[in-house]
This record gives sequence, C-alpha cells and structure tokens, in this order.
Amino acid sequence: MIYLEDVRKRMIASIKESGISQSELARLLNIKQPTVAQYLSGRAMPALDTFANLCIILDVDSNYILGIDSERAIDTNPNSLPDS
Repeated sequence: MIYLEDVRKRMIASIKESGISQSELARLLNIKQPTVAQYLSGRAMPALDTFANLCIILDVDSNYILGIDSERAIDTNPNSLPDS
C-alpha cells in the first residue's frame, strides 16, 4: 500500500538532501518560495506537473518518492530504456 505520509517524507527528504535552497527550487519550478516551504512542512503537496518537474530537478525517480520503487536516482542509461 502507498500512503500519503510516506510520499511526503520521501519528497521532503529528497528536497533537503538535494542541497538546493528553497528560493532556487522555487525559481526552477516557477513557483513561489512559500509554496516550497509548504511542501517541506508537509502542509501542501505539489500539483502533478510540479511534482514531475521536481523529480527531474532533484534527479530522483518519481517511483521512489511515490513508494513504488526503492531506487532513488533516475536511470538515464539509454540502454536501459524499453524497446519501442
């Protein structure tokens, strides 16, 4: 089962571990810094498009944050992509 509280914890940890300031993250996501502060406090969750961009910026696999997979990093190896 996937629980929202676990998703929040992984998202918050990933943001903190990135070393990116709240201001810089807000700028990169094109949102306001207080919104990032709300994510870090657990009072708010990002919209789906913001969440996707957050994962890209942090170089964290969305499946990790969602609790679907235990791997943190995005696999950018082109040999690992499924055949079309």
